[in-house]
Order: sequence, then C-alpha cells, then structure tokens
Amino acid sequence: MNTRNYISIFAFVLFSIATASSDSGLSPSYYDRVCPEALPTIKRVVEDALAQERRMGASILRLHFHDCFVKGCDASILLDQTSTIDSEKNAGPNANSARGFEVIDKIKDEVDKVCGRPVVSCADILTVAARDSVVALGGPSWKVKLGRRDSTTASRTAADANIPAPSIDLPALIKNFEDQGLDEEDLVVLSGAHTLGFARCRTFRPRIYSDTNIDPAFASHLRTICPQVGGDSTLAPLDPTPTSFDVKYFTDLVSKKGLLNSDQALFNGGETAELVSKYSMNHEEFLEDFAKSMIKMGDIKPLAGNRGEIRNNCRKVNSQY
Repeated sequence: MNTRNYISIFAFVLFSIATASSDSGLSPSYYDRVCPEALPTIKRVVEDALAQERRMGASILRLHFHDCFVKGCDASILLDQTSTIDSEKNAGPNANSARGFEVIDKIKDEVDKVCGRPVVSCADILTVAARDSVVALGGPSWKVKLGRRDSTTASRTAADANIPAPSIDLPALIKNFEDQGLDEEDLVVLSGAHTLGFARCRTFRPRIYSDTNIDPAFASHLRTICPQVGGDSTLAPLDPTPTSFDVKYFTDLVSKKGLLNSDQALFNGGETAELVSKYSMNHEEFLEDFAKSMIKMGDIKPLAGNRGEIRNNCRKVNSQY
C-alpha cells in the first residue's frame, strides 16, 4: 500500500469514528475550548435554585421534555408571545403550569458572563439543566451531547398536538413516542420522570372520579383534595416522594396508584407492563436506562451548524432583542 492510499484510509477511519460518536452533529466536549466554565456554571445555578425549592428540579426537567417533543430540542418553549411568535407557553399542556423560566434566564445571564459573550445556546442550557436537576435529586448522570442552536420560531399548535395529554391511552402514547423516534422502552423509562413533581387537580380529576383501574383508597384520598367542581390548580404528588428520584412511581403503577391516566396506562398488559414491573424492582437498571433514553431524547431534531441562532435572550429571537 502506498503512502497516499494509507493516509486516505486513515482519514476515512477517523471521519467514520467521529461520525459514529456524534451522528447528530453534537458532542459532549463542544464547549471544552470555547467556554470550559459553562457547564460548572449551569450546575451551580441549578443547585442554588433547588436549594431554594426542590420542586424546581421537576419543573426544569418538564420544560426539557415539552421542548423536545415540539420541533425538537431547540428551546422553542422558552420564547415569549410576540406579534410573530405564537408562544408554546400558551399551549394547553404548558399554560399556567410550565415553570422554571426565571431559572433558565438566570443560568443564561451567568453563563454569558463567564464566557464573555453568548456562545452557549438556550437549548443546550435547558438540556444540561435538566440533567443537573435529575442528579441533584438523586438520579443518574450522563454525558450531554452539546452544540444545539436555538430556534427562531415556536408553535403553540404543535405543542398542543405533540405533547402527550394526561388522559391519553396506551396505543396513542406509543404512537406519540414513535413519532419522536422513541420506542416502548423509552416511553416507559422516560415516563419514570414522573417520579418527580406534581400534577394539578384538573389533570387527574377524570381518573379519580371515573376510572375503575385505580386503588379505591387512593382515589378516595385524592377526592378530598380535588373536588368534582373547583380546585383545578390544587396539586398532588406524582408519586409519594416527589422530590426524590427513585422507583416509587413504578411501584405505584403496580398497585394501581398512578396519578394520571397516561401513567396507569403503562401497566395495562403487554411489553410496557413488563417494563414497569422490571423497573419497580430494579432501581439501578432504571437509572441506567433513564440516562440512555435521555440522551436519545436530547437527539430529537437538534439545530446545529448554521441552522438557528445562539439567542442573546432565551425569551426572544435576536432580531427582537
């Protein structure tokens, strides 16, 4: 083999390795040279926010989910309403419930300060903040692939259509996740994010008054805090330990104590019920699989290269800043 052919083959192998390690165009080391203090700064602000209110961890994680399921993980959920932006904050799944925007604003300010300029996208900030929230509440860590850019548009219509409703049944759930490139295992393990946080009365009222696939004592207790009329914003925990990342969400499903219809639907036969049973008895496997599925979800349609922008303000596109 002559030298020229050898160099060509070697270059091809290096390219193949690079492509295989980051087929989305993202890389965990993306900011290592341009701003090595970016990730430690995100972690610090997240931990400070959770020290003030542990529930905020679930809120930030939920923002990341609701962002990725609408046009991909591009920070479109962070954009405020304008004459040209139909904000996803006003969509049914987010209106009066999505929260944590001020924490993301704080992170953006602090990161831009340590980096000296806006080099870290709001989309990456949200993705890393979700990971750091999970870690701070006792969940697993994972290497977040970075290099996303921010959307210059939003879609309230897409948010209404693509974010799973709390009343959705299992076939619709499976289809919803498949549309995002996620399989049934991803569906079950990512639903395990409901080991954190709370839900409003209006989202679980139909289940506690109409559903038969529910523990009677559990339903009776919930009726004391969620009347048939009124109290729509009253909160109930999604599992008994709403600020600890554990498997009690899954043990609740086995006991017919899932708070939302979309949760209990996972324990209704088939592969999803088998997965629920498995995770209810294996904390370590849940942590490991959750990390893998979060990386997979973070790869949904990222904007990279010259697409999108790095916003100066996470709430506005740069042309409006």
